[in-house]
Amino acid sequence: MNFNKKIRPEKVIQFGEGGFLRGFADWMLQALNEKTEFDGSVVVVQPIKEGMCDMLTAQNCVYTHLIRGVEGVEKTVVDVISRCVKPYDNYDEYLKLAENSDFRFIISNTTESGICYDEEDLLSSAPAKTFPAKLTQLLYKRFKLGLDGFIILPCELIDRNGDNLKKAVLKYAERWELEEAFVAWINSENHFCNTLVDRINTGYPRGENIDLGYEDNMLNTSEFFHLWVIEADCDIEAELPFSKAGLNVIVTQDKLEMYRTRKVRILNGAHTSLVAYALLEGFNTVKSCMDDKTMRTHAEKCIFEEIIPTLDLPKDELEAYANSVLERFSNPYIKHYWSSIVLNSVSKFKVRVLPSILEYIKKFNKMPNTLIFSFAKLIELYKTDLTNDAPDVTEFLKTHSTKEILSNVSLWDADLSFLAEEVEKYVNTRA
Repeated sequence: MNFNKKIRPEKVIQFGEGGFLRGFADWMLQALNEKTEFDGSVVVVQPIKEGMCDMLTAQNCVYTHLIRGVEGVEKTVVDVISRCVKPYDNYDEYLKLAENSDFRFIISNTTESGICYDEEDLLSSAPAKTFPAKLTQLLYKRFKLGLDGFIILPCELIDRNGDNLKKAVLKYAERWELEEAFVAWINSENHFCNTLVDRINTGYPRGENIDLGYEDNMLNTSEFFHLWVIEADCDIEAELPFSKAGLNVIVTQDKLEMYRTRKVRILNGAHTSLVAYALLEGFNTVKSCMDDKTMRTHAEKCIFEEIIPTLDLPKDELEAYANSVLERFSNPYIKHYWSSIVLNSVSKFKVRVLPSILEYIKKFNKMPNTLIFSFAKLIELYKTDLTNDAPDVTEFLKTHSTKEILSNVSLWDADLSFLAEEVEKYVNTRA
């Protein structure tokens, strides 16, 4: 790409260079630069030894982001990233980031397994292995310099991601026997925000012939929908004026869990309540089910008749979100394969669908028949070779009866044998 890149003050340290952050957080920061007085840039830290920073650097950290959907196609050239830092190649350059007092924010997406603890990591490791340990190294250097802390916005898809990241940092501080003043500084001068992120990013459009008029090896794609819910005890909007830029960002002090429940039960719950049925009927993608009357009706009944009635948010808000989910599922540019979604379906069903079933029974004193049907199809699927789960889980469901499966507390965290008669009605039947 030949693009006249703007030079802006470096304000954000970002752990992760993958398609999600580039099509979510960096795309938003680009909008802040274009529509507000934010005027900031991002330094990307490659959190693992192998990554895409060399490819990004090769084109001056400028790339194109395409948003595609039934609404059309929107193209943005993103130049918000100033440079990349690779701690495994130059650890001193990484630690030097602590010296810049302009840095105010830390954003991360190091996958769900990225926020973890490894007792083998040391303060002297160059660098430490885990992301929280690397972050602790940087924060400790910052503290020793007597500079302000950060607003930290982890985007990893785990519950209470900010709280869990902070716990890991404090655990390293304790293990490394760092001074109590550092712990006090972590607690008082840094804000570890819990966040919820929601956008389907489809990365580089492999197999597609897209003529941009120039070569872009870091071309990124996503859907139009985006949502970032940030639970914060500080005024983030004063420094990141998302609302002024027209972005769908909700900053709240105490309502993140409500939005997380909405997403998990409706969006993720719709996927999980449909996946087994879809695979058993020979469907390959989510969109192919949205184009089929029977499968779409099944999804709509699950969402509107049995999931939404169990949730506490205003009905019109829930229905608006649900309709947006179905529109996203129908996006012709997104090929979301059931073979990917089916991974670990038992544990997903426990978290995403089972709570809706149990709450529906509790609230209405009757069975949510469509979700019960989905439960039956899940059990039926595990009698086939179409699943992708832990071997012990797969073997148990394949070799045991419906009642034995539902009675297995280790699978569901409860004895569900009281559902056996209802579930059994739908095993090996069609809707």
